[in-house]
Amino acid sequence: MRKLILVLTIGMLCSFQSKAQTDVDALRYSQIFPGGTARAMAMGDAFGALGGDFSCLSMNPAGIGLYRRNEFTFTPSILDMRTSSSYLGQGVDDSKYNFNISNVGYVSNHPVMGANPDGWQNWDFGIGYNRTNNFNSNITFTGINNNNSLLDYFVQQASGTTPGNLQNSFPFDAGLAYNAFLINPNGNDSANYSSVLPNHGEKQTMIINTTGSMGEMVISLGGNYGNKLYFGATVGIDFLNYNENSLYSETNQHDTVPGFKDYSLNRTLNTTGTGINLKMGMIYRANDFIRFGLAVHTPTFYTMHDDYSATITSHFDTMTYAPPTSSGSFDYNLTTPLRLIGSLAFIVGQHGVISGDYEFVDYSSGMLADNTNDFANVNQTIQQKYTAASNIRLGTEWRFGGISLRAGYSLYGSPFAGTSTPPNGANLSTTNYSFGIGVKDRGLSLDFGYIYSMSKQYYQPYSLTGQTVDGSTNSLQNNIFVMTIGYRFRS
Repeated sequence: MRKLILVLTIGMLCSFQSKAQTDVDALRYSQIFPGGTARAMAMGDAFGALGGDFSCLSMNPAGIGLYRRNEFTFTPSILDMRTSSSYLGQGVDDSKYNFNISNVGYVSNHPVMGANPDGWQNWDFGIGYNRTNNFNSNITFTGINNNNSLLDYFVQQASGTTPGNLQNSFPFDAGLAYNAFLINPNGNDSANYSSVLPNHGEKQTMIINTTGSMGEMVISLGGNYGNKLYFGATVGIDFLNYNENSLYSETNQHDTVPGFKDYSLNRTLNTTGTGINLKMGMIYRANDFIRFGLAVHTPTFYTMHDDYSATITSHFDTMTYAPPTSSGSFDYNLTTPLRLIGSLAFIVGQHGVISGDYEFVDYSSGMLADNTNDFANVNQTIQQKYTAASNIRLGTEWRFGGISLRAGYSLYGSPFAGTSTPPNGANLSTTNYSFGIGVKDRGLSLDFGYIYSMSKQYYQPYSLTGQTVDGSTNSLQNNIFVMTIGYRFRS
């Protein structure tokens, strides 16, 4: 008779089967948290009606029309990421640091010679890079589960499939568990199984390490008409890189199953993607005090590639089982939602500005596709699980000679539809508070910014039919430090 042992499935409320693409992936790459320059980030990225900053090229490209000089900017950034996880009554803290480049860009200003005051004044060209999301994080949670196990999920998955077909049918899940002696046939009934942990009470631990980012190469063109209307367009060439390595284990710490010690499941997912979009915008200067902005971002059309693998190891008193690694790859397409941004700014003479952006994005319109239409069920889940969200960004800047003080606030709404909202307030809404200071001397500027970001996520390691499975509530706090070196000069 086969020995019993345990196994695990990682994933956000889903199993990792022959393809790893789920509604969670579509959401991950649809959420954008603008990076760019330290000035813009310190002001909550509320630059849709202000312009004159390289970050505008990824938000409202009409802002390029407010340039009066050539400019080069470079922005390094440091992320201090901390998580506090609560799972089965136990809390665990984790952290991670990351250095990255938030922005590098160049804008070239071209005045119109002999311009009529009521006509075109200048046109501007910009090219560079703005970071749009950071995927670096460490999450750890652990607890004693007296009710169920990941092995119960594999038992349910394997039900009705004979042992000889498990590896082909479920190569990343029940097939691995069976080959590691974690689930076993029930006597003469070879199509039904039991697990090595029938009594529960095992210690469950999960460690999730993610790296990667999203960024956008921007190529922008804009102009200034009569110092009243500013127009701009950006072609965005987007790049994403996401890497996830997770380790899930269950330990028979109270020796409720003689002879069995523990098992661990390691999964990796590496995703790369290249996409393209178009952004168009305008800014209207009603008078010296008020400006209005409007921008539309087309969906980003990504070509995606996934590589993924799963490995399981089980330990008994006298034997260790480590079946061959299951691995695969897959190519597919992703279309992210369209975005609309309305902006308003108040200019207080030469002393300061107050600005705000409202962004509308419907996460239920994201879509996965491939040549065989295998994503019909996933796209239906996207439409049912997610909804339209409102993102609000506010910022202010006040100048005192060559020194500028800045502050900002932004709220990125939850993407979940009401009935799909995770428990414990872990709805992925994100709140940012930001501050900064800038120093300018002739054409040289040095800007510093600090952003404190808070959000909550809910991670359920597996699901069971007819039974409630607890998940981990993870509180994320990011401390982001940015610095921009800029130089403006005439051609």
